[in-house]
Amino acid sequence: MTTQLDFTLDDTLFADICDQLATQGYVVMHNLLPTHVLHALLDGITALSQNDFKAAAIGRAQDQQIVETIRRDKICWLNESMDFTHDYFAWSEQLRLAVNRYLYLGLFDQEAMLAYYAPGAFYKRHLDAFRGQTNRRLTSILYLNPDWQPSHGGELLMYEGDEIEPFQVVEPRFGTMVIFLSELFPHEVSLSHHDRYSLTSWYRINDGVPGH
Repeated sequence: MTTQLDFTLDDTLFADICDQLATQGYVVMHNLLPTHVLHALLDGITALSQNDFKAAAIGRAQDQQIVETIRRDKICWLNESMDFTHDYFAWSEQLRLAVNRYLYLGLFDQEAMLAYYAPGAFYKRHLDAFRGQTNRRLTSILYLNPDWQPSHGGELLMYEGDEIEPFQVVEPRFGTMVIFLSELFPHEVSLSHHDRYSLTSWYRINDGVPGH
């Protein structure tokens, strides 16, 4: 059953997203989702218990391991059965369809993960997908941090190839979303000095290889 949105979509917005993905491989946008949707997500995730989260691991499948020198966030996988995710997943489905329509990526489905960074948490430079070795093709990251201040740290740093300096620094402000082609951009999360939430979706092709 297809989930229906409780708000109206702007098709030109999806066209703009796809145009920027086609020309530069990434897009940073603000207030893509209505405020009431963002607050519903925030209320839902802050109501989760500590038992819903687990220490984030690196690696794939049986090779996964927890390495706190690389990442210290905690994660919770989200799904459409959670009431507060209703509009988010419906919007994400429309993004998937738009990207397939404009860019012919053949995205088949998505997986969504909430990451919580306590003060002192970070995630060192990494790729979401290595070319040809995973079925993740597109990444979106939605930030859910009201009243975020520069002193809080926790920025997303995006790199091109082996470059040392990031070409894009994104503050994790409430309602900001970053969307990029998963195989192209190494990125990291700088040291956070404040509670920090991000909701990441990976959109996958159906090549029979499980996500990691």
